[in-house]
Amino acid sequence: MSDLIAAKRALLSVSDKTGLVEFATALAGEFGIELISTGGTAAALRKAGLNVTDVSAVTGFPEMMDGRVKTLHPKIHGGLLALRDHPEHQAAMIQHGIQPIDLVCVNLYPFEKTVARPDVAFETAIENIDIGGPSMIRSAAKNHAFVLVVTSPGDYEKVLGDLRKHSGQTCGKHRLKMACKAFDTCSRYDAAIATYLSGALARQDAAGATKNTAVGEGETSPMPQRLTIELQRSADLRYGENPHQKAALYLGRQPAEASVAFARQLHGKELSYINLLDADAALATVKEFSTPACCIVKHMTPCGCAIGDSPAEAFARAYDGDPLAAFGGIVAINRPIDLETANAIAAIDKLLEVIVAPRFDPAAKDKLAARWKNVRLLEVGDIGDADATEFHMHRIAGGYLVQQRDLAGAQRDQWKSVANRQPTDAEWADMQFAWLVCKHVKSNAIAVAKSGMLLGAGAGQMDRVTSCRLAITKAADRAKAAVAASDAFFPFEDGPRILLEAGITAIIHPGGSVRDQQTIDLVNQFGAAMVFTGTRHFMH
Repeated sequence: MSDLIAAKRALLSVSDKTGLVEFATALAGEFGIELISTGGTAAALRKAGLNVTDVSAVTGFPEMMDGRVKTLHPKIHGGLLALRDHPEHQAAMIQHGIQPIDLVCVNLYPFEKTVARPDVAFETAIENIDIGGPSMIRSAAKNHAFVLVVTSPGDYEKVLGDLRKHSGQTCGKHRLKMACKAFDTCSRYDAAIATYLSGALARQDAAGATKNTAVGEGETSPMPQRLTIELQRSADLRYGENPHQKAALYLGRQPAEASVAFARQLHGKELSYINLLDADAALATVKEFSTPACCIVKHMTPCGCAIGDSPAEAFARAYDGDPLAAFGGIVAINRPIDLETANAIAAIDKLLEVIVAPRFDPAAKDKLAARWKNVRLLEVGDIGDADATEFHMHRIAGGYLVQQRDLAGAQRDQWKSVANRQPTDAEWADMQFAWLVCKHVKSNAIAVAKSGMLLGAGAGQMDRVTSCRLAITKAADRAKAAVAASDAFFPFEDGPRILLEAGITAIIHPGGSVRDQQTIDLVNQFGAAMVFTGTRHFMH
């Protein structure tokens, strides 16, 4: 039995009008298909000289409520949902004057693009939630045995090809394939709306300063009750963390801030799983600074980081922080890379895997591409403001741990100097720098810095004392008159002793240990300064 269905009536209602006129012209001109349409779509088709029947003429009702209600009518959805080989359905269509609709072409209000604008009003976002469009898509996709649904201008040529191949009829396999795509479209659309509304609720809770120790009946939480994650595979990766692991990059909603997931690759071989992890970590670090900054990452931890008067100077100082570890490193800079910066980067004698920046001047791109055949150059666009509505997640077997992003910066008005000696202005500046870098070092984390430059880091250790030893070993003699930051308090004074004996003159950490006074007494013995931040920055 043939699964071919003749296409005689088509309903077109699109937000994105790319290729619309050409598609509709072919439907009407080549196949004699009657065109039904709404609002702006109908106007665009008439302007092109096509005959169009308004939806209001089909339903007998005008479009109303600012266009919120126009296609939600039995004469539309009956025409989409009726089973053509079912006698009772056929009888109902005759009784109520419902004519079948064989093809539906709908794309939805641009909700995701709308809410991606940083200044979008909540009311504007709500009005960009499409209701009639998804309803028609779902009706047509459910009845794909008889109806072809089209949700993207990218599919117009395939649809026309199907019709041409089968003399104005559509085939069952193509209708099923398009139905799958249609439901995927609706799923992603609904997920984007749910995510946006959850973020709006979280912001309201935060504004209301809701405080919860447990979540039960009648209580609220800044975390959503249900979290829908809708991802689209963007690229297969060579492998995961190890060659025996398959991997791919999946994309969600594009954030307003710079993102390596949505970067434009200008040069180099394909990205790996680890490349993307490290590039994200490097970019996250330089986002902390308003001045030109560079971070070099290995294994998701800064091995070099510095600020400078120019991006070229920031890179040179970041590289000098640990040239050994920089081999095979991932570099991120928070300023466009010009030729001066490219020359500074190309002058080093180490291999680099990835370079991330808002933009690359053409001459800079050519310089770096000539220096390293395979280096990946990722252009991420303007740094932007951090998106507080995004969540940070860790996968565990059977579920996810979900938390708000750690966006706490250097909140100096909340810091407290606790030693006898007050920090100098230079120490304050270096502690602020070290604190921001330490936030991006794997716990247990210690960062040693001076003059806006990371000199040594102790990362990912099981005890804080070893992290102190590692940071001092990396910094070597440069630790003299430098400062140190710790991502959490010191439970004993053994870690600070290692730092102070190496010449550290100021230490910044959250404070909060029952032995804080012992540590303060030790700092006073060395004539050093100490600052409590009251904020912890664990990163696992």
